[in-house]
Amino acid sequence: MMMSIDATIVATALHALQQDFGAPINWTSWTITAYWFGYVVMLPITGRLSERFGHRRVFLLSSLAFALTSLCCGLAQNIYVLVLFRALQAAGGAGLTPAATGIIVTHFGRARDRALGLFGAVFPVGAMIGPIFGGLFVTFWSWRDVFFVNVPLGICAAFLGLWLIPRDRTRDRGTAGLDVAGMAWLALAVIAGMLAVGYLGNKDARWLSPLFLAPAALSGASGWAFLRHIQHAAEPFITPGLIYGRGFGATNFLNAIYGGVATGAVTLVPLYASTRYGLDALDSGTLLIAQGIAAIAFSALAALILRQTGYRLPFYLGGVLAAAGLALLAPAPRFGWSAYTWLAAATFLIGAGAGFMSPASRNAGLQLVPERASTMAALRATAQEAGVIVALAVATSLMTNAEHPSLMLAAVYATSALLCIGVLPVVARVPEHRGAW
Repeated sequence: MMMSIDATIVATALHALQQDFGAPINWTSWTITAYWFGYVVMLPITGRLSERFGHRRVFLLSSLAFALTSLCCGLAQNIYVLVLFRALQAAGGAGLTPAATGIIVTHFGRARDRALGLFGAVFPVGAMIGPIFGGLFVTFWSWRDVFFVNVPLGICAAFLGLWLIPRDRTRDRGTAGLDVAGMAWLALAVIAGMLAVGYLGNKDARWLSPLFLAPAALSGASGWAFLRHIQHAAEPFITPGLIYGRGFGATNFLNAIYGGVATGAVTLVPLYASTRYGLDALDSGTLLIAQGIAAIAFSALAALILRQTGYRLPFYLGGVLAAAGLALLAPAPRFGWSAYTWLAAATFLIGAGAGFMSPASRNAGLQLVPERASTMAALRATAQEAGVIVALAVATSLMTNAEHPSLMLAAVYATSALLCIGVLPVVARVPEHRGAW
């Protein structure tokens, strides 16, 4: 919940940060970008650390690290220090999701498939209430409270975990080395890739600019070096099969496409609503509530019936619903509906699609290697966040160079709907299973 809230809550404080620090908007926006940097870079690494040193231990340390770095963010006296601590905040808390997934798989027995599905319903709650809490803090208190609120929550989570979570058992922990070289190559590939796609979001960005080509080339070279390393290393921290092996590759690809498109699209809906239809900030922001409610409700429902539906049907159904919602965003409202109602219906369908797919996307693949639960959870989250980053970078790049940005975004939504339909055949390669593990 804390990690999910902090991915969205700071957006409401950007104007206050700009005024308080006298910082340019490009540096205040880095408070969001830096968070994604730290999170995506550290996710696969913390997944491996969780398996090596114990899920409970990594969960407790991540909770405390997130609380400490949140305190440092709230105490920052200039924008540059804040950006640094935002990256450290995400890096410190990146172990929460992989470790929690490992704890569920280890201790929930035959109920772990449903427990994992219900666990996923927490994330849309945080993404939905983050902007609401942020608006309240900034309006009635201070932007610093956006960060200070995490301190008691993180400490409380750590103490509750110390009390409630069973101790790590020696047989549940790995014995392989940490593969520092593999981690370094992957981290360099991710950082360079994020710099490349991040540049595309700038006004007047050009695909042939050295500011894009240089980090893109470095990312490609580092990614190639990483894949070559894990193919030849005696004990790689991520085996190649978990990335592109039979069943795993299809699941990772769908997580990147559907997770990236759905989340990226919804992120830009408030901007789209205000620029195309003139909705005020409150109405634009509350559009996300429809998406959040749908994601929570349908994720819980899909988790309860997952043993009957198997993994592929939720992907098919979720993909169609997400495509329908994206397609509805593109045209002007029909049937006499108001712009608000039309957009709310579209975001509801996108949320319903994401909710249907969530339990299946968490269980497919992971069930094949439950002993690598933390790494699989980290790979899933990394694929989704990478998809979000690329989707947002491409969309914002097209908008900043368009004569009519809102119409360009409408075209992006229509294209995204076609993409969601176009990748449906890949679902046939997702590992199928019915019943308990």
